[in-house]
Amino acid sequence: MISRNFKNVLVVSLGFLFLFTAYGGLQSLQSSLNAAEGMGVASLSVIYASIIISSMFLPPIMIKNLGCKWTIVAGMACYISYSFGNLYPGWYTLIPTSVILGLGGSPLWSAKCTYLTISGNIQAAKDGKKGSDIINQYFGIFFFIFQSSAVWGNLMSSLIFGQDTGIADIPEEQLQLCGAAECGLTVSTNSTTTRPAQRLVWTLVGCYIGVGVVAMLIVSVFLDNIDQEQTSQFRGNREPFCQTFLATFRLLKDWRLVTLIPLTMYSGFEQSFLSGEYTKNYVTCALGIHYVGFVMMCFGASNSLCSFLFGRLARYTGRAALFFTAALANFCCIIALLFWRPHPDQLAVFFVFPALWGMADAIWQTQTNALYGILFPRDKEAAFANYRMWESLGFVIAFAYSTFLCLEYKLYILLAVLVLTVITYPVVEYHEYKNPTLSIEETTNKSQKETILTDENKIICQTQM
Repeated sequence: MISRNFKNVLVVSLGFLFLFTAYGGLQSLQSSLNAAEGMGVASLSVIYASIIISSMFLPPIMIKNLGCKWTIVAGMACYISYSFGNLYPGWYTLIPTSVILGLGGSPLWSAKCTYLTISGNIQAAKDGKKGSDIINQYFGIFFFIFQSSAVWGNLMSSLIFGQDTGIADIPEEQLQLCGAAECGLTVSTNSTTTRPAQRLVWTLVGCYIGVGVVAMLIVSVFLDNIDQEQTSQFRGNREPFCQTFLATFRLLKDWRLVTLIPLTMYSGFEQSFLSGEYTKNYVTCALGIHYVGFVMMCFGASNSLCSFLFGRLARYTGRAALFFTAALANFCCIIALLFWRPHPDQLAVFFVFPALWGMADAIWQTQTNALYGILFPRDKEAAFANYRMWESLGFVIAFAYSTFLCLEYKLYILLAVLVLTVITYPVVEYHEYKNPTLSIEETTNKSQKETILTDENKIICQTQM
């Protein structure tokens, strides 16, 4: 019989699986499907810019007033609006829905992370286990299920777009422009990024809208409202708005959070590179847009399996070993991508890079999320809001220079941020090793024991009168 907390982890994971089957598939296609005037990449930039803004104030306000469950449901509704915008893509449909998605994105992810952290600590207290171990396990299970959304969303796009009768062979002179050999800014104008038939686009987006609605229903019906008591207390004893509004920024006084900024931003850089640059300058350029889904499926499958594996391995290897494994994998891929010249005859190689990238991303996602929950147990909402804010800043910067920087320079920037991450992260890890952060439950138990000892010391004599 599974525990109530484990059941809730599965419900959250399934909800995100369905939601990001839709959004993940759309994101992978934006740089190729809506390439005209850079509209697709611009919409992604607006999404993550809006997430930065919402991270500054919305997560603590929404989570403390609505609770984690209903904040997740509201955030999911914002994501579905972006699918509607892609039915008739244009500046007047994509940009407004991108803003709506971004405003709901940070509360959605902060609520999810807070929910998993609370569930992990509750279950650890029941089982008499270390809170960080259960939190790591729960995040591993979540990302195992969630990251498989890349498989299903991209499978849908590849199967539907594969029905297009307008697919043509790619001329050899065009293949010379693929990869980092040339600047990479001319790829968006070539014939391989021609939009599929409009009826196929409508079919795909309609399917994405349907699975998004299913995600909302799963969470609304089956997820327990585990923080209902805390939200009721907050509404009854409401903090000043200014105090809640500034919660995200107040946490920046903690040097550990500031030191983790390069690690968090790198997560945005590396994800945006694969979905925005690799799919356009390598896959679409050399194989065609109908292959994007199959390649990203490989990324999703690798990411999903490794998330589950590393979520369990972390208790034996520690976070540091996993982080450096991810850094090494990304470093090797970046160097190889600088020199590789993609060609259809090397079909297997197109899948090797996303497989390795998926393994590394599984570590960045599971371990960074767990690390934030462990380091800031009393400020979970503000901590995860900071996580989304800095990760989104990485996305925004990467998507912003996507249309005017050569691919070679983008790879060098990615490499520089990775090196900075490898330098700054160990400082926080070493401090945590020397001075472990106690969870709320552990802090409470410690204070109760100290109170008992103090009371016992006050007893001078006990004589029966």
